[in-house]
Amino acid sequence: MKITGYRSLTTVCEWNRPIGDVNGVIASGVTEVPVLILETDVGVEGVGLGGHADIDRIFQALEGNDPRAVTSLYDSMQAHVFKSGHCGSVFGAIGVADMALWDIKGKLVGEPVWRLLGAADRFVPGYASALDGGLDDDALLALYKDWAERGFSAAKLKGGRDVDADIRRLLAIRDVLSVNSRKPALMFDANEAWSRKQAIRHVSAIEKHVDLTWIEEPVRRWDVDGHRAVTEGIRASVASGENLTGLEQFRPFVAAAAIDILQTGSCWGLTHFLRVANLARAFDLPISPVGYNGNPVSHAAASVSNHIAHEIQNLEPPFGVRLDQEIENGGIRLGDEPGLGIGIDEAAIGARQCSGAWTVPQGPHVRPERAGLRLVPDGEE
Repeated sequence: MKITGYRSLTTVCEWNRPIGDVNGVIASGVTEVPVLILETDVGVEGVGLGGHADIDRIFQALEGNDPRAVTSLYDSMQAHVFKSGHCGSVFGAIGVADMALWDIKGKLVGEPVWRLLGAADRFVPGYASALDGGLDDDALLALYKDWAERGFSAAKLKGGRDVDADIRRLLAIRDVLSVNSRKPALMFDANEAWSRKQAIRHVSAIEKHVDLTWIEEPVRRWDVDGHRAVTEGIRASVASGENLTGLEQFRPFVAAAAIDILQTGSCWGLTHFLRVANLARAFDLPISPVGYNGNPVSHAAASVSNHIAHEIQNLEPPFGVRLDQEIENGGIRLGDEPGLGIGIDEAAIGARQCSGAWTVPQGPHVRPERAGLRLVPDGEE
């Protein structure tokens, strides 16, 4: 049995609302969803979801090999690009191929991946995360009412520029979700937009009104000292790691006690998640995967004891994608279909010629329109 080739196509997720964060908003609410399909000589195919523009660079490490050797092939893919570097889009291609390999392995043994990995329970607890930076208050509340009806009692808000608005919106979400819990869990995501002192001031102002469960990516992804300063300066936990690619990038954060909750990006694959989860467990730390279309890493999340909550960003699958899972009772109920339970309607996707934006030409390095020195968070004056 061996890997013989791959197919690549692109569909879209139609969010039916603007999505974004402090760094930018995609007003159309239509984003691309790249799909990778790995082929084998026995006709069994595996599906991976996420960006894999560099698949050609790592496919030589897969071609002709037995797809069942998932973790060995993961290491082979990394070794194949060792000299030129495995980070960024290359790490994405490795992660998406890794998803497809786990999908093949599950299909070959006739088991869903969550059961293959040793999970006892198909239910994965989650939290609502609507990428809501582009919504006004009314749209925000209407959207989270839908999540409340699915049983969610935890949610994460995007923000970071206007502390008064952030407090108001967090309290509003808390009120909506209180139908399911006397004390909903509230998280806040700054998407790397602050300096360490800005982070401490902004979060401290929020904490006068809201009991935050965690603050996410308060400073730049690589700033170990900054994360530690924020951890020491606020009550809430600090969560980070979705943009870190490889255990070597997590190690200094763990050694410095700089983050309280380790996160992984879903597009980096299941093997990466499992390895970071083991690292976290060795230091008695929890792990939480960041969401993506189809929630493929939820199968791995179900199998680790230190998983606390899976980010769930959308209630509907992308166009032409069928998922063997249900979003209910505040989490993901995985099905019994072998593999990852992801079905792809290639004919429908091909006929539609799907396309959509995902990245926006903005970020924390871009000077805001209201340029000028800000000594206090917006709304404190």
